[in-house]
Amino acid sequence: MAKGKLLYAQSGGVTAVINATAAAVIETARSHGVKVYAARNGILGALREDLIDTSRESKSAIAALHHTPGGAFGSCRYKLKPPATDDSEYVRLMEVMKAHDIRWFLYNGGNDSADTALKLSRLGREYGHEIHCIGVPKTVDNDLVVTDCCPGFGSVARYTALSVREASLDVASMSETSTKVFILEVMGRNAGWIAASAGLAGEGADTPPHVILFPERSFEPRAFLAKVKATVERVGYCTVVASEGIRDADGTLLSDTGGRDAFGHAQLGGVAPLLAQMVNEKLGMKVHWAVPDYLQRSARHAASATDLMQAQAVGKAAVEYALDGMNAVMPVILRGRDSPYRWKIAAAPLARIANREKKMPKSFLSRDGFAITAAARRYLAPLIRGEAPAPCGKDGLPLHAVLKRVAVAKKLAPWDGA
Repeated sequence: MAKGKLLYAQSGGVTAVINATAAAVIETARSHGVKVYAARNGILGALREDLIDTSRESKSAIAALHHTPGGAFGSCRYKLKPPATDDSEYVRLMEVMKAHDIRWFLYNGGNDSADTALKLSRLGREYGHEIHCIGVPKTVDNDLVVTDCCPGFGSVARYTALSVREASLDVASMSETSTKVFILEVMGRNAGWIAASAGLAGEGADTPPHVILFPERSFEPRAFLAKVKATVERVGYCTVVASEGIRDADGTLLSDTGGRDAFGHAQLGGVAPLLAQMVNEKLGMKVHWAVPDYLQRSARHAASATDLMQAQAVGKAAVEYALDGMNAVMPVILRGRDSPYRWKIAAAPLARIANREKKMPKSFLSRDGFAITAAARRYLAPLIRGEAPAPCGKDGLPLHAVLKRVAVAKKLAPWDGA
């Protein structure tokens, strides 16, 4: 066994393939003789010295993570205090890592996680324990910069396109005497990538989705209602896909409840029912709406094979970068070409990624703002290709990993934080 251990932690909202990244991390580290600890419930586990010894898991249990959704070791939304004003949490992290001889830290998350990994990479030597920190990309929002796409996005994109196509067939079959408008609300606070993926369900003005609402474009009620009315009159029904983060002309979130999460983000209360009420009251049409919420990001049964491969590739590369002595980098996906789709993994500095956000480019939005362009379709289409079925049991349901999650013996006094 190599000297030193590797600590892996998951952060933020989980995905259908984040556990595939975890599996690739553990399997690659094992092949190099490195023991992996996992922080239970993300960075909180590291602060609490609540660590899981993954070496106690069987080879088959770790392999099963490749087809298990959710976050196998637990995740959290917890923003560390700025070290410039209060470095107590960073001091605690260094104490935990030093106590357990942790030399490498892999943080699997999005923008905020990249920032945490970057800060830790800079502070390790200062606090007397040099640590190599690697950010590992993950987010269904697809809003990390530099990387062509984010592991987790391709699967939620495939789920969204499938759901829109299938639900629209249902609505169309009953539109003569029942529902005229169906509204699907999808995740996407500031970037409309998931909503855009719904556009892959069909192509052409009369194929669903007929209206897509993006956070990148101001919501104009009059134009929206006119588009819905014209579509119903022409097609017989209308399918609408809306990002949860659509805003009015003043930049106000339509569904802002006034609350804030651990990262200071507005807690959104549901834009679909607001739009449904608007259509019903102004156009007098019967409306149904749905919010897939956790279903869209946990749908491993609809995972994209491309997404799965990329999730595994970034996990493997992250370990290799760490063991090669790299620090403050992230394995990112670089696209070679659209058709046939070609991609590769490369290292990018966390300083170029942390606290930055990638939104839909204008070239991906139609002139009226209600659809995607051919350029967007060329970008999105390869990311949802291929099926990645999980093995099923006798009951016909997928088999998922069952872990022991054996705790590492604590060596420090309890943390007095959250």
